[in-house]
Amino acid sequence: MPVAASAIYFLNLRGDVLINRLYRDDVGGNMVDAFRMHIMQTKELGTCPVKQIGGCSFFYMRISNVYIVIVVSSNANVACAFKFVVEAVALFKSYFGGSFDEDAIRNNFVLIYELLDEIMDFGYPQNLSPEILKLYITQEGVRSPFSSKPTDKPIPNATLQVTGAVGWRREGLVYKKNEVFLDIVESVNLLMSSKGSVLRCDVTGKILMKCFLSGMPDLKLGLNDKIGLEKESQLKNRPAKSGKTIELDDVTFHQCVNLTRFNSEKTVSFVPPDGEFELMKYRITEGVNLPFRVLPTIKELGRTRMEVNVKVKSVFGAKMFALGVVIKIPVPKQTAKTSFQVTSGRAKYNAAIDCLVWKIRKFPGQTEPTLSAEVELISTMAEKKSWTRPPIQMEFQVPMFTASGLRVRFLKVWEKSGYNTVEWVRYITKAGSYEIRC
Repeated sequence: MPVAASAIYFLNLRGDVLINRLYRDDVGGNMVDAFRMHIMQTKELGTCPVKQIGGCSFFYMRISNVYIVIVVSSNANVACAFKFVVEAVALFKSYFGGSFDEDAIRNNFVLIYELLDEIMDFGYPQNLSPEILKLYITQEGVRSPFSSKPTDKPIPNATLQVTGAVGWRREGLVYKKNEVFLDIVESVNLLMSSKGSVLRCDVTGKILMKCFLSGMPDLKLGLNDKIGLEKESQLKNRPAKSGKTIELDDVTFHQCVNLTRFNSEKTVSFVPPDGEFELMKYRITEGVNLPFRVLPTIKELGRTRMEVNVKVKSVFGAKMFALGVVIKIPVPKQTAKTSFQVTSGRAKYNAAIDCLVWKIRKFPGQTEPTLSAEVELISTMAEKKSWTRPPIQMEFQVPMFTASGLRVRFLKVWEKSGYNTVEWVRYITKAGSYEIRC
């Protein structure tokens, strides 16, 4: 849930209230006394920025010589509260000429009250963009004589507010070549048994974009997610296209995405920031395409010898390949000598991490390289303890492959001047926590 703040206080280092605003009537006006007695006077300010006193929670942060305290009476999102404080301070600095301290607050009481009414409504954060708020609150703050000269960019006109692009894109951008780069980067998290059965698996992914587009373009991204395809078929009144669809979980978007349109049409439409940004993040838990399968066989021959055989099969297409593949096979600490035979790549024993490290620079698809190793152990007089076998770990990167099966169906760019755009799409799958029990 959002912050749902009951009150916000601005205190100096002595605990005096400089300014405050009550948003709800579920806390008393003397709550600041509890903060002063239980936190400031007991010198607990540096221990934890969150404190519960008498059924209320206090979130506080020190900026220069001012403490900003948010009081809530119910369960609230702490990260959202601190993000609100950081963005509110940036807003105040844009009005006060770059300074925010006790003197700036004392010189701008009226302006601060007006801003507090705009940026939080009944305890819920609202728009904190300086560019948008300066369209309505045109009063200039009293600048400190020691503050730097204002470096604010020109305020965009009101038409940009309608596009929703004010907070993250400036007008007047011009490029000789209009290009969009889109990367789908996924990390596979896997725990597999020694017999090849999957015990736990999920994929976390993010869509990264780099835009070099003139003007104020409107982009529309289509993916092969199940809900989006079903919604598109309903709007166009025709059967959904056949093919693999996926279900995205825990989706989060960049602020530029039009959430109203996404909720109604399940379409990712947005006016992008200039340059590089993260468009969205997601997670997949069903129907994961594993890039590799590992089949290990480890035999302990008495107390002084071991035989290790590991087969790694690449499941992706024969025309693709993985780069930088590293397989770390654990061995006991008392390993004295090792010998290897590998059908691809190179292997060596790393005593620092007690592992046989097998590296394959370029791993083609639909191949099954193997490693065979003999391990000699140091015999000890102490009672032998059973070796708890840590899992085999893998590192890799597979270009043009997605473990989730996510694909970009289309990327449309519209701008009123009608220029041509070059779109580049790339897929990358990496190892997150890729472990195989042995």
